[in-house]
Amino acid sequence: MSLTRWWLFPVWFVALFTGAKSFVDNPLLGSKRLNRMGLHRWRVCLAHQVTALRRRRLAARVDPALRRQFDEKGYFQVEQWLPPAEFAALVEKVSALEAGCRSHQQGDTVTVRVPFDPAVVRAVPELGSVLEEGRWRALLGYVAGSGVRPLYYLQAIEGGVSAGPPDPQQDLHADTFQPSMKAWLFLTDVGADDRPLTYVPGSHRLTPERLSWEERKSLEVVERGDRLSQRGSFRVREDELADLGLPPPVSFCVPANTLVVIDTCGFHARAASDRPSLRVELWAMQRRQPFLPWVGRGLLPLSLDGRASWLLRLADLLDRWGLRKQHWTPAGPWGARLRSLQLPVSVEAERREA
Repeated sequence: MSLTRWWLFPVWFVALFTGAKSFVDNPLLGSKRLNRMGLHRWRVCLAHQVTALRRRRLAARVDPALRRQFDEKGYFQVEQWLPPAEFAALVEKVSALEAGCRSHQQGDTVTVRVPFDPAVVRAVPELGSVLEEGRWRALLGYVAGSGVRPLYYLQAIEGGVSAGPPDPQQDLHADTFQPSMKAWLFLTDVGADDRPLTYVPGSHRLTPERLSWEERKSLEVVERGDRLSQRGSFRVREDELADLGLPPPVSFCVPANTLVVIDTCGFHARAASDRPSLRVELWAMQRRQPFLPWVGRGLLPLSLDGRASWLLRLADLLDRWGLRKQHWTPAGPWGARLRSLQLPVSVEAERREA
């Protein structure tokens, strides 16, 4: 621990009881001595136990067959989520939306997002019908272990469109040590070459093998881990899965109008592709504070919920003050951005022939 930063010790200590996950930004989390004594193991176990408690309180709202699917595999997958006419109307409105978007490049892939705020909901009222529907809220809430509304974004994944190294999201990883939720309602078909989401079934479960692996990673990550692992998103090699008692990952090559909800404590990644690709989706995330036993409730109606936009503006402010770099830069109107994206003619021809 750097003596020049001793005054931060109270902040580092309090962070142990939150979702803080970076082993390099908090020397207590990254301490070999404390992790040999069981610090990381304790945080992982307690986070899973508390999430299981919250999920039990929300379980009655979820169809039993879907609940069994999630408990076994770590994800929900439901095709034809919306009636065809409703889905077509939603896609049409979303494609024409001219709200401002942000972009972030990782490797050769650019992610573009529109944060949901009251203006977006007013422009596309169909979104409110989707996001406030009881079945939707039940599935996402169960995985998150939370009654609080997730953060919502419109998202486009532009793969292979920029010069750069391989996309780091192509490496199998867990987002963090605690169970948490991400969801995708795919607005376009996702083929095998469209960089589909992949997931290792059952990897959300805290087995003895997984817990031992977590403990080993906590002891070596500061000295030998990659940058993202050091910040708490542990990477796992595919050849390690068998030793953890896990199967190979599955790919969500799915038609448009498919909902996929995952526990991001499970191992997942974005599949690689050797050609440019585009997929468009309604995307949600929820990472509840891991040690709170109550499920919580949303305080604002959807029509007033601007949290996603507020967080971006806060990041802008911290960047201006030199406290934290803002990676999400303005990228113009969403609809214009989508219309400007053109895959090579050869790729479009291949898709027509297929």
